[in-house]
Amino acid sequence: MGSKVVSNAKEFCSLLRSFQDDKSRNSCTYEEDIHIIKSTGDKITAVNFYSANQTIFVCEKDVPNISGLVDELNTETSNCSGDNDEDHYDVFQKEQGSQPLTVIKARQLLSLYTLSQNPSVSAVDQKLTLHPLWVRCDMGDAEGTAWFGAEPVCVGGKVTGVKLYSVTCKGSPVERKSLLTLEELKQVHRNRYPRSSIGIKGTARFSLFGSTVVDNSTIESQSSIMVDFKWSHVESILEIPPLSSSAVLNIKVVCGDMRSPMFEIYRELEFLQTLADGLKTGETEWMEPLESTSAVNLTKAYLEELQNLAKTIQVQTAKTAETQKQEMDPPISNSFLERGDLDFVEELWVRMRKSVTSYQDIGDSLKLVVEALRYGDIKPWIHRDSSSSLSKLIIQSYQQQIDHVSLTGITPVIMLLEMGVDKMRKDYINYFIGEELTTLNHLSYYLSTEVDLQEQVIRLRKLHHLLEIIVTCRTFLGLPYDRLFALTQLGLNHYKTSTYDEEHEFHLQIKPALISHFYQKEQPVVWGVEISSGQGPREVRTSLQLSDKPLVDHVIFEIDMPNETVNEDTKEHVFFSTMMCCSFISFA
Repeated sequence: MGSKVVSNAKEFCSLLRSFQDDKSRNSCTYEEDIHIIKSTGDKITAVNFYSANQTIFVCEKDVPNISGLVDELNTETSNCSGDNDEDHYDVFQKEQGSQPLTVIKARQLLSLYTLSQNPSVSAVDQKLTLHPLWVRCDMGDAEGTAWFGAEPVCVGGKVTGVKLYSVTCKGSPVERKSLLTLEELKQVHRNRYPRSSIGIKGTARFSLFGSTVVDNSTIESQSSIMVDFKWSHVESILEIPPLSSSAVLNIKVVCGDMRSPMFEIYRELEFLQTLADGLKTGETEWMEPLESTSAVNLTKAYLEELQNLAKTIQVQTAKTAETQKQEMDPPISNSFLERGDLDFVEELWVRMRKSVTSYQDIGDSLKLVVEALRYGDIKPWIHRDSSSSLSKLIIQSYQQQIDHVSLTGITPVIMLLEMGVDKMRKDYINYFIGEELTTLNHLSYYLSTEVDLQEQVIRLRKLHHLLEIIVTCRTFLGLPYDRLFALTQLGLNHYKTSTYDEEHEFHLQIKPALISHFYQKEQPVVWGVEISSGQGPREVRTSLQLSDKPLVDHVIFEIDMPNETVNEDTKEHVFFSTMMCCSFISFA
């Protein structure tokens, strides 16, 4: 019997070693019904606590590929209603998800894994330390085990023991009064390690957007700002993180929220992206115009306004100061980045981006402008550092030497795109420099005109995303200047080497006192306490995690409900309770 077990351990170990060495495979099968995949611990919430940044093996029930059965089902039910088809498909989809093994089978796998790592078992060859092994469990035992795990412990390149992990869950959410007390949790740990001194650490995560109310409505969007706390000397379960805690903001902002102060300039950037995409693909999906007047008529009216203004200046030179003030009046756009110094090209862009619906609109409008310049009907002013093609024509018009421009094909689109890039570039400079969040030198990568137009648009999108993050943290969290400055530098440095990604989380250290009014009266998304003993490789931990949602996704919990009970009088909150325990087995 013993030799059979050792033989099975050796076979299992050999499979894992081969799988670990084979970089081309992400999965394999053991005993025909056990599926093993390579993953990283941070992708699995419950496992992340112990194996956050490691590659791990995950064992689960092997589910046959049933896509063919789905196709057959769809064929057989083609005469049925679409709703029924969808219901059947959903059933199959659920069967294809991650399926747990029985607790008994999971224990067997952990035994084989542990035995295979024991150097005293001569029949087992040790050539390579294996990745940690984690097994999904069906919570079929009395403890409600959802995960078992095992990890080799090495000292000096030699395996000296194995840490065994278990993750157990309550089958349904628990009211606060029914939770373990801190003393009871300590006793659970001491039962395993009675003579060890212990250390206690607390962690908590709060959603700051979830607790932010504007105009009597809670902000809900794809954006999120979470804050993670860590502290020592925990005194009770679910205690509020003390102001001495270390705190980190986890900031993810998705652009385009209609309630954002940045929404208008986001729409402007969207139109810019539409032009850039049209140049790349040859097809353009025009946005709904914001102006009822056509682009051509708006351009005509603007040119006539300038011509009349020029005549007024010639006749009434005494009103020069007033006229200059008229030229400096705020632009049509009423965005968060409103500037009062828009030049002719920028004003023209503002009008056209709100009214253009075709390539013909662009070409006809720019023809009117070029003709007015050529015949000297207007002498508009522009910023000295303007770099668009139209700006260069305006400079030439001052000497009445305008180059011939063929406004056919994609030339008008390129000209309009240049106008928008030039204008929006100045908008962003106006905010970042005006708020003293950075310097022109630090913005040089984003403002470069040496790269092609498509890349310039991409870099503007990065700047806009960063600006959305800064404005969100300033507007809704009221972060002080030093934190906004640090966040700006973090974002600028990140996007110099990274692709545009609205799903990226930016992490910012912060003092809890700055945001205490957001979280001190709120319930945490996750609250945890960790009790530890030992040091280094022999450290063992027992932890309790309380959360508003289950931390395990491969089993169905009895109640799927928000983190409030129906008792409105007491407003008693409930939590999903997950306990994680660790044991150490020494081979010495």
